[in-house]
Amino acid sequence: MTASSLGTQCDLALIGARVIDPETALDAVRAVGITDGTIVSVGETAPPARVTWNVAGTVLAPGFIDLHSHAQTITGLRLQALDGVTTALELEAGVLPVAASYAAAEAEGRPVNFGFSAGWVHARMQVLDGVELHPDSRGGLAAFAAHQRHPRWRGPADDREVARILGTLEEAVGEGALGIGVLVGYAPDSGRAEYFRLAALAQRLGVPTFTHTRYISTEEPNTSLEGALEVIAAAAGTGAHMHMCHVNSTSNRMIDEVADAVTAARAQGVRVTTEAYPYGAGSTVIGAAFLAPEVLHRMGITPRSLTYLATRERISDADRLRELRATDPGGLVVVHFLDEQEPAELAILERSFLLAETAIATDAMAPIEPGGAVAADRWPLPTGLVAHPRTAGSYARTLRWLVRERGLLTLTEAIRRSSLLPAQILTAAVPAMRRKGRVQVGADADLVIFDPATVTDHATYTDLMPSTGFRHVLVGGTPVVRDGEVVPNALPGRPVRSGDV
Repeated sequence: MTASSLGTQCDLALIGARVIDPETALDAVRAVGITDGTIVSVGETAPPARVTWNVAGTVLAPGFIDLHSHAQTITGLRLQALDGVTTALELEAGVLPVAASYAAAEAEGRPVNFGFSAGWVHARMQVLDGVELHPDSRGGLAAFAAHQRHPRWRGPADDREVARILGTLEEAVGEGALGIGVLVGYAPDSGRAEYFRLAALAQRLGVPTFTHTRYISTEEPNTSLEGALEVIAAAAGTGAHMHMCHVNSTSNRMIDEVADAVTAARAQGVRVTTEAYPYGAGSTVIGAAFLAPEVLHRMGITPRSLTYLATRERISDADRLRELRATDPGGLVVVHFLDEQEPAELAILERSFLLAETAIATDAMAPIEPGGAVAADRWPLPTGLVAHPRTAGSYARTLRWLVRERGLLTLTEAIRRSSLLPAQILTAAVPAMRRKGRVQVGADADLVIFDPATVTDHATYTDLMPSTGFRHVLVGGTPVVRDGEVVPNALPGRPVRSGDV
């Protein structure tokens, strides 16, 4: 039954919008009623309501669910909310300790829903290098960056050490971690057997793994295809659900081969899911194994392809790159692996989104100050901050570029890949995700209301600016964006944990 059929007032009615629900294929003007953070009516007539918003001329859709957000600060998540995000999850890197990191984020408050995986690299740093890890409400990337100098975490572990690593991860899943984040591309010399055992653990625990694949290269051996095939083999050999992060970047110029392999594996029932973000550059720590000067050619780039964000400099040569890797291995860089101004290069990126069932994710990064420190939380957004533009613009760019300009995705398909599909990827581990990614009675009132004709990104590689066109964003029925502006002090985000129902 609905609020309108009962004749009772709902808290908020949204009327006049074109409502798109990707699960039921609803695409029509409807009125949506919300009470206590839940959708209580979706109908042709407006329900009685304490407050009514006329949102005619807009699209009302499920809020976007980002499976890959390192922007776990209030400022970073506000930028994501202005890009339509209502749930931002740190799943590739993950965190340790898990329960305490959730508690710290809850104590601070968050504008959008949040959640973490268990960080495999963090467990390796703890077991192999004796690193003491502390609760981190900002997600695990800060700790990962801070401990780049330690000597052993990138390399092989013996059987006893692997058992301790996996035991740490199992305990973390028991604390609510949404799966296991596996930055194996940053520890390429860790054993293949350890990765396979990790997949078997995930299968036993009923959670996915989220992998940054082991290799990024078009040169044999150790190509991007080989990295993807390792993920597929682990899924096939263990039955685990293996998720491949940012196939647009790790596949590099081998996206066609990777896509063919994933498609064939899925046809055989292998549980492999994928995500991509719509940019031709990535961002990571400068100490990453794949950014050593002597191996850059394997990615088809040079030191000049890297921008060191602390100083905003394009790295001049191999000597400067070696210097920065030695003095600041956790410093962030932008890595331009494709030239977005070249049509042939841009076409490679576009083909990442032709791979069926590929979710849109961002790989968002927390904004940083000049000098490289993570920016303190304050709003309005200060000038002078920098981050990869995917932090602020991934979903608006998808709607502008891939939908409106290129027609590679329909509006409904772009919404599905940004909301329903990510929810479905997590549902087996998190039954509560059945209430997200949908505009249906009983679903969580995590909603975006936007103008499909004008929504657009503005962030560039030199200027961090919010997207525009997302008129209202509601998290659990509470506006965090109203009339295109952040709502000050609105922190309704709730934790998402494995096993939540």
